[in-house]
Order: sequence, then structure tokens, then C-alpha cells
Amino acid sequence: MNRRLYFLFPDRAHALAAVTELAGNGVREDSMYALADKNIRLDGLPNATSRQKHDAAHRIEKLLWSTNLVLFCLAFGSFITLLILNGLNSWLLVCIGLMVATFLAGLRFTQVPNTHLDEFQDALAHGEILLMVDTTESRLADIEDRIHRHHPEAAIGGVGWGAGTLGL
Repeated sequence: MNRRLYFLFPDRAHALAAVTELAGNGVREDSMYALADKNIRLDGLPNATSRQKHDAAHRIEKLLWSTNLVLFCLAFGSFITLLILNGLNSWLLVCIGLMVATFLAGLRFTQVPNTHLDEFQDALAHGEILLMVDTTESRLADIEDRIHRHHPEAAIGGVGWGAGTLGL
């Protein structure tokens, strides 16, 4: 699963230097996206799409999480109802299987990194530039380390899930 790294830069010049360095080290320019307040110039920085600006990944995550909870509650309610009305029967196994599946999916949801754009609204309002970098899991540490060592002015903002393959 791909990951999205978030870096905050104090100004355009620092963000541009980081983009140039990452591009020179094998990060495709179409895997980097810059966001800022509407009054900040982003000339030379890779543009974010409308979906990225509105954090479609966060909406998808909320939808999947809510669906998972609803399915668990329906399975649990069906389990209790069937147990009361029919006693022990084979349909209880279907309910138990669904509850176990949704429980395991819920555990997986809690282990997936979940940084989202709403966490950066204050920084963006103060004129900072958010650089998002989509990468494979194997390159996370290298990119974070490179930014940390060569661009100490950048604040590492976190990691999100699956952005690169979904185009979000």
C-alpha cells in the first residue's frame, strides 16, 4: 500500500528546494503536490488536484469506517435476535462470522496511518506551504530522512494511506 508523507515549509523557496532535491533522487514530480492558502504563490511547485485539496482520502476512510461499524451492529443485533427467537442454529454462525470479519477490519483501520488535511488548516492559514509526497512504504524512511537532514526548516507532518494508487 502506498503512503502519503506531509511536510510543512515556511515559504515557497524552501518548498521548491525540497521538490527539486526529491525529484533529483527519484521521486516523480507527479507524486508530489503542494497546497497553500489562496494568497500564497506556488509557482514552480507541483499543483494539487481538486480531490487532493478537498482530502478525498479522508472522506473515503470515514465512509469505510462507518460502514464497518454499521455492519458490525447489524450482525450483533441479528445474533441477539436469532439467539432469543430461535435458540442455537446455523444462522448464528453467519452472524458470528460477520462480526469477526468487521472486528478484524476495524483492527486494521486502527493500524493504518491517518494524517489528514484538516490537521494543517492553521499552518496553511499562516502562510505555510504543505508538500505532500506519495511514495511506496519502502521509501518512507529515506524520504523523511532526506528532508529532515537537508531541510531542517520543514516540519514533518505525518503519514497517510494509499494516496498514490487512488489518485486522491
